Amino acid sequence: MKTEEKTINKERQALVIKKYLQYLKLEKGLSPNTIDAYQTDLGKLLRFLEVEQISVFEVTLDDLQRFNAGLHDIGIHPRSQARILSGIKSFFYFMVMADYREDNPSELLEGPKIGFKLPEVLTVEEIDRIIDAIDLSKDEGQRNRAILETLYSCGLRVSELCNLKLSDLYLDEGFIRVTGKGDKQRLVPISPRAIKELNYWFQDRNTTWRIKPGFEDYVFLARWGKSISRIMVFHLIKELAEVAGITKNISPHTFRHSFATHLLEGGANLRAIQCMLGHESIATTEIYTHIDRQMLRSEIIEHHPRSILYREQKR
Repeated sequence: MKTEEKTINKERQALVIKKYLQYLKLEKGLSPNTIDAYQTDLGKLLRFLEVEQISVFEVTLDDLQRFNAGLHDIGIHPRSQARILSGIKSFFYFMVMADYREDNPSELLEGPKIGFKLPEVLTVEEIDRIIDAIDLSKDEGQRNRAILETLYSCGLRVSELCNLKLSDLYLDEGFIRVTGKGDKQRLVPISPRAIKELNYWFQDRNTTWRIKPGFEDYVFLARWGKSISRIMVFHLIKELAEVAGITKNISPHTFRHSFATHLLEGGANLRAIQCMLGHESIATTEIYTHIDRQMLRSEIIEHHPRSILYREQKR
Protein backbone atom coordinates (compact mmCIF):
# COMPACT_ATOMS: atom_id res chain seq x y z
CA MET A 1 0.00 0.00 0.00
CA LYS A 2 2.88 2.35 0.86
CA THR A 3 4.39 1.77 -2.58
CA GLU A 4 1.01 2.52 -4.20
CA GLU A 5 0.69 5.73 -2.18
CA LYS A 6 4.18 6.81 -3.21
CA THR A 7 3.35 6.21 -6.86
CA ILE A 8 0.10 8.16 -6.61
CA ASN A 9 1.88 11.02 -4.80
CA LYS A 10 4.58 11.13 -7.47
CA GLU A 11 1.98 11.30 -10.24
CA ARG A 12 0.06 14.04 -8.39
CA GLN A 13 3.29 15.94 -7.77
CA ALA A 14 4.26 15.76 -11.45
CA LEU A 15 0.79 17.06 -12.40
CA VAL A 16 1.04 19.96 -9.91
CA ILE A 17 4.46 20.98 -11.26
CA LYS A 18 3.17 20.83 -14.85
CA LYS A 19 0.20 23.05 -13.94
CA TYR A 20 2.48 25.40 -11.99
CA LEU A 21 4.70 25.92 -15.05
CA GLN A 22 1.59 26.56 -17.16
CA TYR A 23 0.47 29.11 -14.55
CA LEU A 24 3.83 30.92 -14.79
CA LYS A 25 3.54 31.06 -18.57
CA LEU A 26 -0.15 31.80 -19.08
CA GLU A 27 -1.20 33.66 -15.93
CA LYS A 28 2.02 35.41 -14.92
CA GLY A 29 3.24 35.92 -18.50
CA LEU A 30 6.86 35.07 -17.63
CA SER A 31 9.48 34.57 -20.34
CA PRO A 32 10.82 31.06 -21.17
CA ASN A 33 14.18 31.97 -19.56
CA THR A 34 12.51 33.04 -16.30
CA ILE A 35 10.33 29.92 -16.24
CA ASP A 36 13.43 27.75 -16.74
CA ALA A 37 15.07 29.50 -13.78
CA TYR A 38 11.99 28.88 -11.58
CA GLN A 39 11.95 25.22 -12.66
CA THR A 40 15.66 24.79 -11.92
CA ASP A 41 15.31 26.31 -8.44
CA LEU A 42 12.23 24.21 -7.67
CA GLY A 43 14.18 21.15 -8.82
CA LYS A 44 16.68 21.74 -5.98
CA LEU A 45 13.87 21.50 -3.43
CA LEU A 46 12.35 18.43 -5.11
CA ARG A 47 15.68 16.56 -4.99
CA PHE A 48 15.99 17.41 -1.29
CA LEU A 49 12.45 16.18 -0.61
CA GLU A 50 13.06 12.97 -2.55
CA VAL A 51 16.08 12.15 -0.39
CA GLU A 52 14.03 12.96 2.73
CA GLN A 53 11.08 10.92 1.34
CA ILE A 54 8.68 13.85 1.72
CA SER A 55 6.09 14.90 -0.86
CA VAL A 56 5.19 18.50 -1.68
CA PHE A 57 1.76 17.81 -0.15
CA GLU A 58 3.29 17.01 3.26
CA VAL A 59 6.29 19.37 3.48
CA THR A 60 6.38 21.62 6.56
CA LEU A 61 8.09 24.87 7.50
CA ASP A 62 10.72 22.87 9.41
CA ASP A 63 11.51 20.88 6.25
CA LEU A 64 11.92 24.08 4.24
CA GLN A 65 14.15 25.61 6.93
CA ARG A 66 16.40 22.51 6.80
CA PHE A 67 16.53 22.84 3.01
CA ASN A 68 17.41 26.53 3.37
CA ALA A 69 20.17 25.73 5.88
CA GLY A 70 21.54 23.20 3.37
CA LEU A 71 21.80 25.91 0.70
CA HIS A 72 23.89 27.97 3.11
CA ASP A 73 26.07 25.00 4.06
CA ILE A 74 27.05 24.21 0.47
CA GLY A 75 28.12 27.83 -0.05
CA ILE A 76 25.34 29.21 -2.25
CA HIS A 77 25.54 33.01 -2.32
CA PRO A 78 22.87 34.82 -0.24
CA ARG A 79 21.43 36.49 -3.36
CA SER A 80 21.07 33.10 -5.05
CA GLN A 81 19.51 31.69 -1.87
CA ALA A 82 17.00 34.53 -1.85
CA ARG A 83 16.11 33.88 -5.50
CA ILE A 84 15.63 30.14 -4.86
CA LEU A 85 13.41 30.80 -1.84
CA SER A 86 11.39 33.34 -3.80
CA GLY A 87 10.63 30.66 -6.41
CA ILE A 88 9.69 28.14 -3.73
CA LYS A 89 7.31 30.63 -2.09
CA SER A 90 5.73 31.20 -5.50
CA PHE A 91 5.23 27.44 -5.93
CA PHE A 92 3.50 26.95 -2.56
CA TYR A 93 1.38 30.05 -3.12
CA PHE A 94 0.19 28.39 -6.34
CA MET A 95 -0.54 25.11 -4.50
CA VAL A 96 -2.81 26.91 -2.04
CA MET A 97 -4.45 29.01 -4.75
CA ALA A 98 -5.13 25.89 -6.86
CA ASP A 99 -6.50 23.95 -3.82
CA TYR A 100 -3.69 21.41 -3.70
CA ARG A 101 -2.93 22.44 -0.10
CA GLU A 102 -4.85 24.23 2.61
CA ASP A 103 -1.78 25.78 4.22
CA ASN A 104 1.33 27.49 2.86
CA PRO A 105 4.43 26.07 4.62
CA SER A 106 6.67 28.75 3.08
CA GLU A 107 4.68 31.69 4.48
CA LEU A 108 7.03 32.23 7.45
CA LEU A 109 10.18 31.07 5.65
CA GLU A 110 12.87 33.74 6.08
CA GLY A 111 15.51 34.41 3.48
CA PRO A 112 19.14 35.47 4.05
CA LYS A 113 19.97 39.05 4.94
CA ILE A 114 21.25 40.86 1.85
CA GLY A 115 23.03 44.18 2.04
CA PHE A 116 21.79 46.99 -0.19
CA LYS A 117 24.17 47.43 -3.13
CA LEU A 118 23.88 50.35 -5.49
CA PRO A 119 24.46 49.62 -9.17
CA GLU A 120 27.32 51.25 -11.07
CA VAL A 121 26.35 54.46 -12.86
CA LEU A 122 28.22 56.15 -15.70
CA THR A 123 28.49 59.91 -16.00
CA VAL A 124 27.38 61.58 -19.24
CA GLU A 125 31.05 62.25 -19.99
CA GLU A 126 31.92 58.55 -19.53
CA ILE A 127 29.08 57.49 -21.83
CA ASP A 128 30.33 59.93 -24.47
CA ARG A 129 33.84 58.52 -24.12
CA ILE A 130 32.58 54.97 -24.67
CA ILE A 131 30.58 55.99 -27.75
CA ASP A 132 33.52 58.02 -29.10
CA ALA A 133 35.71 54.90 -28.77
CA ILE A 134 33.76 53.23 -31.61
CA ASP A 135 35.78 52.84 -34.80
CA LEU A 136 33.53 54.19 -37.57
CA SER A 137 35.89 52.87 -40.27
CA LYS A 138 34.70 49.33 -39.48
CA ASP A 139 31.59 47.90 -41.16
CA GLU A 140 29.79 47.58 -37.82
CA GLY A 141 30.93 50.99 -36.49
CA GLN A 142 27.75 52.94 -37.29
CA ARG A 143 25.59 50.05 -36.10
CA ASN A 144 27.44 50.09 -32.76
CA ARG A 145 26.89 53.85 -32.35
CA ALA A 146 23.18 53.37 -33.00
CA ILE A 147 23.07 50.48 -30.49
CA LEU A 148 24.63 52.48 -27.65
CA GLU A 149 22.68 55.67 -28.34
CA THR A 150 19.40 53.71 -28.40
CA LEU A 151 20.33 51.78 -25.25
CA TYR A 152 21.12 54.98 -23.34
CA SER A 153 18.45 57.23 -24.89
CA CYS A 154 15.59 54.83 -24.11
CA GLY A 155 16.83 53.01 -20.98
CA LEU A 156 16.21 49.61 -22.56
CA ARG A 157 16.93 46.18 -21.17
CA VAL A 158 19.43 44.41 -23.42
CA SER A 159 16.82 41.81 -24.44
CA GLU A 160 14.45 44.64 -25.43
CA LEU A 161 17.19 46.18 -27.58
CA CYS A 162 18.00 42.86 -29.30
CA ASN A 163 14.33 42.21 -30.10
CA LEU A 164 13.55 45.73 -31.33
CA LYS A 165 11.79 45.67 -34.73
CA LEU A 166 11.58 48.23 -37.53
CA SER A 167 7.80 48.03 -37.12
CA ASP A 168 8.28 49.23 -33.50
CA LEU A 169 9.83 52.54 -34.58
CA TYR A 170 7.82 55.76 -34.80
CA LEU A 171 10.78 58.04 -35.38
CA ASP A 172 8.77 60.89 -36.94
CA GLU A 173 6.79 61.06 -33.69
CA GLY A 174 9.92 60.52 -31.54
CA PHE A 175 8.80 57.23 -29.94
CA ILE A 176 9.58 53.53 -30.06
CA ARG A 177 7.39 50.63 -28.96
CA VAL A 178 9.18 48.30 -26.53
CA THR A 179 8.12 44.76 -25.61
CA GLY A 180 9.29 44.09 -22.06
CA LYS A 181 8.88 41.39 -19.42
CA GLY A 182 5.71 39.33 -19.74
CA ASP A 183 5.29 40.61 -23.32
CA LYS A 184 4.02 43.92 -21.92
CA GLN A 185 4.40 46.79 -24.38
CA ARG A 186 5.17 50.44 -23.66
CA LEU A 187 5.92 53.56 -25.69
CA VAL A 188 9.26 55.18 -24.89
CA PRO A 189 10.52 58.57 -26.15
CA ILE A 190 13.75 58.44 -28.19
CA SER A 191 16.23 61.31 -28.40
CA PRO A 192 16.97 63.22 -31.63
CA ARG A 193 20.62 62.09 -31.39
CA ALA A 194 19.62 58.42 -31.25
CA ILE A 195 17.26 58.95 -34.20
CA LYS A 196 20.12 60.52 -36.19
CA GLU A 197 22.44 57.57 -35.45
CA LEU A 198 19.68 55.08 -36.35
CA ASN A 199 19.09 56.79 -39.70
CA TYR A 200 22.83 56.64 -40.48
CA TRP A 201 22.79 52.95 -39.54
CA PHE A 202 19.79 52.27 -41.81
CA GLN A 203 21.77 53.65 -44.77
CA ASP A 204 24.48 51.01 -44.12
CA ARG A 205 21.92 48.32 -43.26
CA ASN A 206 20.01 48.78 -46.51
CA THR A 207 23.02 48.94 -48.81
CA THR A 208 25.88 46.79 -47.50
CA TRP A 209 24.43 44.27 -45.02
CA ARG A 210 23.10 40.88 -46.13
CA ILE A 211 19.99 40.00 -44.14
CA LYS A 212 18.97 36.38 -43.54
CA PRO A 213 15.35 35.46 -44.31
CA GLY A 214 13.14 35.92 -41.26
CA PHE A 215 15.27 38.73 -39.79
CA GLU A 216 14.24 41.55 -42.14
CA ASP A 217 12.24 43.36 -39.42
CA TYR A 218 14.99 43.42 -36.77
CA VAL A 219 16.57 46.84 -36.21
CA PHE A 220 20.03 45.59 -35.23
CA LEU A 221 21.76 42.80 -37.12
CA ALA A 222 24.90 40.76 -36.54
CA ARG A 223 27.48 40.46 -39.31
CA TRP A 224 26.04 37.10 -40.39
CA GLY A 225 22.62 38.67 -41.08
CA LYS A 226 20.69 37.56 -37.99
CA SER A 227 19.56 39.61 -34.97
CA ILE A 228 22.21 40.59 -32.43
CA SER A 229 22.50 38.65 -29.15
CA ARG A 230 22.72 39.83 -25.55
CA ILE A 231 26.22 38.33 -25.24
CA MET A 232 27.36 40.30 -28.29
CA VAL A 233 26.15 43.60 -26.78
CA PHE A 234 27.79 42.70 -23.43
CA HIS A 235 31.18 42.06 -25.10
CA LEU A 236 30.87 45.19 -27.24
CA ILE A 237 30.39 47.41 -24.17
CA LYS A 238 33.22 45.72 -22.25
CA GLU A 239 35.64 46.22 -25.16
CA LEU A 240 34.66 49.86 -25.72
CA ALA A 241 34.89 50.66 -22.00
CA GLU A 242 38.44 49.27 -21.96
CA VAL A 243 39.42 51.37 -25.01
CA ALA A 244 37.84 54.45 -23.37
CA GLY A 245 39.77 53.84 -20.13
CA ILE A 246 36.63 53.26 -18.02
CA THR A 247 37.57 51.09 -15.02
CA LYS A 248 34.04 50.65 -13.61
CA ASN A 249 32.55 47.17 -13.84
CA ILE A 250 29.84 47.83 -16.41
CA SER A 251 27.40 45.93 -18.60
CA PRO A 252 24.49 46.84 -20.93
CA HIS A 253 22.34 47.24 -17.81
CA THR A 254 24.67 50.03 -16.62
CA PHE A 255 23.36 52.18 -19.48
CA ARG A 256 19.80 51.59 -18.22
CA HIS A 257 20.79 52.53 -14.66
CA SER A 258 22.58 55.63 -15.96
CA PHE A 259 19.56 56.63 -18.05
CA ALA A 260 17.26 56.52 -15.00
CA THR A 261 19.74 58.25 -12.70
CA HIS A 262 20.38 61.09 -15.13
CA LEU A 263 16.62 61.59 -15.58
CA LEU A 264 16.14 61.79 -11.81
CA GLU A 265 19.05 64.22 -11.45
CA GLY A 266 17.47 66.35 -14.17
CA GLY A 267 14.21 66.58 -12.21
CA ALA A 268 12.11 63.88 -13.91
CA ASN A 269 9.12 62.52 -11.99
CA LEU A 270 9.67 59.05 -10.48
CA ARG A 271 6.38 57.80 -11.95
CA ALA A 272 7.47 58.92 -15.43
CA ILE A 273 10.76 57.05 -15.00
CA GLN A 274 8.79 53.97 -13.86
CA CYS A 275 6.72 54.08 -17.07
CA MET A 276 9.77 54.51 -19.30
CA LEU A 277 11.65 51.65 -17.64
CA GLY A 278 8.62 49.36 -17.68
CA HIS A 279 8.77 48.62 -13.94
CA GLU A 280 5.61 46.97 -12.65
CA SER A 281 6.17 48.37 -9.15
CA ILE A 282 7.30 51.86 -8.17
CA ALA A 283 9.39 50.17 -5.44
CA THR A 284 11.75 48.86 -8.16
CA THR A 285 12.23 52.37 -9.53
CA GLU A 286 12.86 53.82 -6.06
CA ILE A 287 16.39 52.37 -6.08
CA TYR A 288 17.32 55.46 -8.10
CA THR A 289 16.34 57.74 -5.23
CA HIS A 290 19.04 55.97 -3.20
CA ILE A 291 21.57 56.63 -5.97
CA ASP A 292 20.50 60.26 -6.06
CA ARG A 293 20.86 60.56 -2.27
CA GLN A 294 24.36 59.12 -2.43
CA MET A 295 25.34 61.67 -5.10
CA LEU A 296 23.71 64.43 -3.04
CA ARG A 297 25.80 63.42 -0.02
CA SER A 298 28.98 63.50 -2.11
CA GLU A 299 28.10 66.99 -3.33
CA ILE A 300 27.45 68.20 0.23
CA ILE A 301 30.71 66.71 1.53
CA GLU A 302 32.57 68.31 -1.38
CA HIS A 303 31.03 71.79 -1.25
CA HIS A 304 29.47 72.44 2.20
CA PRO A 305 31.41 75.12 4.19
CA ARG A 306 31.69 72.84 7.24
CA SER A 307 33.23 70.07 5.14
CA ILE A 308 35.66 72.48 3.44
CA LEU A 309 36.73 73.88 6.85
CA TYR A 310 37.22 70.33 8.20
CA ARG A 311 39.44 69.38 5.25
CA GLU A 312 41.54 72.55 5.68
CA GLN A 313 42.01 71.88 9.40
CA LYS A 314 43.18 68.31 8.62
CA ARG A 315 45.98 69.58 6.35
